Amino acid sequence: MTRTSRTRPLALAAGLAVSAVVLAGCSSGDASSSDAESIVVSTFPFGVEEFQEAVVDPFTEATGIEVEIETGSNADRLSKLQLADGDPGIDVMLISDYYAALGQEDDLFQQVEAADVPNLEAVADFATEDAYVGPAYSYQLNGTLYSTDELDADEAADWSLYGDSDLEGRVALPDISVTAGQLMVSGVASEFGDGPYDIDAALEQLGEWSPNVLQFYSSSTEVTNLLTQGEIVAADALSGFATDLVASGEAVAWTPPATGKYMATNRAMIPTGAENVDGASQFVDYLLSAEAQSSSAEIVGDLPVNPDATIPSTIQDVVGDIAADPIAAGYATLDPTELVPTRAEWVDRFAREVTSR
Repeated sequence: MTRTSRTRPLALAAGLAVSAVVLAGCSSGDASSSDAESIVVSTFPFGVEEFQEAVVDPFTEATGIEVEIETGSNADRLSKLQLADGDPGIDVMLISDYYAALGQEDDLFQQVEAADVPNLEAVADFATEDAYVGPAYSYQLNGTLYSTDELDADEAADWSLYGDSDLEGRVALPDISVTAGQLMVSGVASEFGDGPYDIDAALEQLGEWSPNVLQFYSSSTEVTNLLTQGEIVAADALSGFATDLVASGEAVAWTPPATGKYMATNRAMIPTGAENVDGASQFVDYLLSAEAQSSSAEIVGDLPVNPDATIPSTIQDVVGDIAADPIAAGYATLDPTELVPTRAEWVDRFAREVTSR
């Protein structure tokens, strides 16, 4: 089932591990205080300078809390957290929803409380769904990235284009190991089966399309290069892949699928055993504020979860009104309790029944 309802206190997802480097800084509150206060934030390895400008520096200016940034992949950071044995060395982990859910299974994250993070009440319902102990702070939409010289939006929105014999060898699909891959599998399962977790129907259909597919990609660079070099005319992809291409004037666009619309979230988690829970809560609260959400959308390109955030033209040019309310536009999140137990089996079957054909 999909999860779109709000429950307080909410639940959130998984975290990463990194070494903590504690910086001395001014504490928030009374200016006469001599207490040094800092937090360590673990995040993704890309867009760090932009994130620093959009969120970290304004947060420090507003609170006096210094922030040390640690980076790494979802998998690596989660592995480190699992090995930390209750001493995570970080105070906040920004991580994708699937890995957040994995971490929750091992009790690696603690509940983010509305009493400590008032802006939990300001964000969209899907950002505080009860499947996670921490909130979503951004999200990613799945759809089709396509050449406007070759296709129109209606053609690109139709799942059947990936099996069109006229496009043989000119389309691409994501591997199930990447975020878009799981969203694609669930979209196909919803369109051709009994719902987003009907893996048998999804793999049967994808297996039929496989000979038509030039490449099952595993990075944004792969798919955008294939498209801009004219090797493909369409690919299932996240909307964020299109932002720079559209802004640069390339003859490309992105559209949601006509049916089977799913999105992934990135979550702000506080690890169990975090040294500075108060500072971490203040950071998460600021991250969810309309100010930070607007700045992050403008500078980083993140889709905001706070409805009061300003959505820049660079995002609107790609997704239009969807960014204002993805749920109203027909998008849904996926239930991690359906995905986590089946992940290894689905990845193995995808390799055997789809990509190997």
